[in-house]
Amino acid sequence: MRLSLLEPLIDRPGPWASVYTEVPPASTADAVKQRELSARALCDQLTGQGADAATCNSLYEALSRRPEGVVGSPGRSIGRAVFATEGKVLLDTPMPGPPPATLAAWSALPRIAPLLDGLGEDPVCLVVHADRSGAEFELRRDLGRDPAGRIRNSGWPVRRTSERPERHYRAEVDSAWEHTAQEIADATRELWEQSGCEVLLLVGEPWVCHAVRDRMPEPLRSAAAETEHTERPGSPQLERDIAQVRAVHEVEHIADVLDRYLAGRADHGGMKTAVESLPALVQAAREHRIDTLLLAPGGTDLGREVWVGADPDQLGVRSSELHYLGEMHPQAARADDALLRSAAANGAEAVVVHDPAEAPVGGIGALLRWPAPDPH
Repeated sequence: MRLSLLEPLIDRPGPWASVYTEVPPASTADAVKQRELSARALCDQLTGQGADAATCNSLYEALSRRPEGVVGSPGRSIGRAVFATEGKVLLDTPMPGPPPATLAAWSALPRIAPLLDGLGEDPVCLVVHADRSGAEFELRRDLGRDPAGRIRNSGWPVRRTSERPERHYRAEVDSAWEHTAQEIADATRELWEQSGCEVLLLVGEPWVCHAVRDRMPEPLRSAAAETEHTERPGSPQLERDIAQVRAVHEVEHIADVLDRYLAGRADHGGMKTAVESLPALVQAAREHRIDTLLLAPGGTDLGREVWVGADPDQLGVRSSELHYLGEMHPQAARADDALLRSAAANGAEAVVVHDPAEAPVGGIGALLRWPAPDPH
């Protein structure tokens, strides 16, 4: 997944309050009371760990309210991750399901590793509902949909009259549709580039989808999937189609990353394009060489202690390393959180690997942007 979601957490020095909790369905009779009790208990835990009153108060106010703009499955609980420091909530994001465990942590860095596992890849899907009259666009994620605009065929010819021969009318209709199909293709390309979508689904009659797709540039044309189900948003069949194309993309993306990672660990003339030992990962992070970070929940290296400074590039296996990086007061942090913060600051991605047979040794590995000498 792309780590741009973590941007609000990158440049603040901390310490941080990190909370993972379950949000009961809004229809539950005592949902409000449950949220208030849970918020109080979590804030009490943070206070016991040394969190300041202002930060705890801001968290309590946020946790006592249900997350806004969330469209989850009716009757099902969702998860929620909230991060705060210096009396302010900097990130409050829902997750499609409850977290594996409720967590309240006060630490030098935000506890962001569980967020990746809770969110999964969550690829953003651009759905284009197209027909001769125009198109409607929406962005789809695990927890909701966002309207993204519409196009209407303003050049549609007026209705046919006896004074207008059939061939003239048909020519005007075809010309209007050609123009509309190009407008839809152009608008789709712009939305794709602006929104950072990873999946594209064209919805409509096959000839409509084909006409729009043929006018798209590569690689967008190759990335587009089509469905002939013309039901409007919310129909069961269309929801299944959207879920399927997103799931296929997620599986293919993780498989591609793992293939490149396994190939990159092989020695190519003393150089490697993938690393997995903690010292090598820390060095690669400091040098901005990490392209994709791989994390396997439960790995032994995830919770190992590293040392960090205020800047994401200030991290080391030993505290003495931070002195050479300009940080006179290094703090201990978890390796997964420190590497994720650095990766997010430098535009890298991350994937969660659940298969132990494919997981990096120790639970953390990285694909590199350029090769590095093999330390062995």
